[in-house]
Amino acid sequence: MAFRKKEECKKPPAWLTSFSDLMSLLLTFFILIYAMSSLDVAELAKFISYFQPERKFHVVKNSILEPIAPPPKEVALKIKRRIRKTLPPWAFQIVVTADFVKLRLFDKIFFQDGSYLLTPEAKKTLDELAKVLISVEEGAFIRVEGHVSKITEVRDPFVKDRWELSVRRATEVVRYLQSRGVDPARMSAGGYGDTRPLYTWRQPILMERNNRVEIYITIAKRRE
Repeated sequence: MAFRKKEECKKPPAWLTSFSDLMSLLLTFFILIYAMSSLDVAELAKFISYFQPERKFHVVKNSILEPIAPPPKEVALKIKRRIRKTLPPWAFQIVVTADFVKLRLFDKIFFQDGSYLLTPEAKKTLDELAKVLISVEEGAFIRVEGHVSKITEVRDPFVKDRWELSVRRATEVVRYLQSRGVDPARMSAGGYGDTRPLYTWRQPILMERNNRVEIYITIAKRRE
């Protein structure tokens, strides 16, 4: 019995071989052109913009000018170096953010008991603080806020309640700083009574530290 030989794959037509060679040459030619070219990014962006919806462009202004005042961290270091000469570490706190310095001054050493009158230590501290504020006052705004504790007893006959006591304490600090040369136009005062305590635990020592004055020194940045 004779077996037929299995047929091999048919050969492609001759024109297909020539066509493949042509495509290879064209591809090589375009790759060569691309490798030798340089892309104009500006013209490309302009061309693409024709096919995109209209957008609003916001110009970002950059400045090489330095801020009017030193950064908050530098101001905080200056304050700390000065007031630690007059107050023990537990009598004050300094908080620094990107925009302002907050100085907390606590009641026991800063005001006479139950009153808004400043102690001698407080006056010495404000003398040192005023020197720093005067050096940066062209770029700083100062807000003084008074706070008292829920257990504070008002012992001044001219003060009605704790709310008024907090306002009088803040005002007294502002007036004293003004007397030491700080521009009053850059200062303000306010009081919150016992509505914003630092500590809410029923622990006498912590509750006593709710009696405080907070001085916010906001550092202004130069406008373009």
